[in-house]
Amino acid sequence: MDTIDRVHNDVFQSIKTLMDKARNEVARQVNSILVQTYWEIGRIIVEDEQGHSERADYGRELLKDLSKRLTREYGRGFSVSNLQFMRRFFQEYEIQQTVSVKLTWSHYCELLSISDEKKRSFYEKESINANWSVRELKRQIKTSLFERLLLSSGEENKEKVLDLALKGNEISKAADLVKDPYVFEFLGLPEEKPMMESDLEKALIDHIEKFLLELGKGFMYVGSQQRVTLGNTHYYVDMVFYNKILRSYVLIELKTSKLMPEAVGQINMYLNYYKAEVNDEMDNEPIGIILCTDKDGVQAEYALGNLSNKIFASKYTLYIPNREELEEQVEKVIEKYKEK
Repeated sequence: MDTIDRVHNDVFQSIKTLMDKARNEVARQVNSILVQTYWEIGRIIVEDEQGHSERADYGRELLKDLSKRLTREYGRGFSVSNLQFMRRFFQEYEIQQTVSVKLTWSHYCELLSISDEKKRSFYEKESINANWSVRELKRQIKTSLFERLLLSSGEENKEKVLDLALKGNEISKAADLVKDPYVFEFLGLPEEKPMMESDLEKALIDHIEKFLLELGKGFMYVGSQQRVTLGNTHYYVDMVFYNKILRSYVLIELKTSKLMPEAVGQINMYLNYYKAEVNDEMDNEPIGIILCTDKDGVQAEYALGNLSNKIFASKYTLYIPNREELEEQVEKVIEKYKEK
């Protein structure tokens, strides 16, 4: 490329950057106005219905008539179901300042499908904090992230419910990183088919962006099969990440079987190596996560107990877990907490 071409390319790239920034800004402004407008439409509908509360069928007739007229005047976007969402949008967010302009109307339509207020608040906070797309929000709801985080946090679930609803999933310590179970449905692997650990690792690397989203906030991929040399013997860590929130390396070992004590010893050795040989002065202690198909509670407690390193064992599943079953488990733990 000659000098003229390089200059032309620099000019083009500068203009392209400017145009992309302008388009994004316009899109944000349009979205903000649209969300605020739909909130106002919901307010008008609710206040009008309240003024005609003596007629049981008034609201239904109003929405049908509005749908026909608005569609004829402005085109798509004013179906009866969408107007119902606008009405509920106002009812759930009666103070307009609580509506985030960082989320689109499509985000709010997904959130409004969640009846539990605390659960909806959690997904709203996470969508904002993690900058989830609508597709990612749908996936996290479908894979029951809220329940999985609650079930990962031991016996403090009642307090965790309130924390998640108010703040989202705040990461301040190593345990906050861990979910149970992790859901790898995005790999498209048959659950019943036997699989080697190397095959699981390759599948996760092939879908590394989705795996990073499943791991959570602040994760950066370092590499796989990272060598650890002790004496004249080479060992290899399955997958290594760095979490920029905790400023810690996160070492992940993949097991296509249940948790075994020797896996704990193995990752403990890796963590000692990283503390001594890899960590910089600014890095905190590395964290180890063993992903396995199952773990016995008592065995895991003895295998992981009294270790100086931060090691966690968590299950993974290749299919979307049954949401009703997870909700039942959450309710049992919360009830148990209340009894105490």
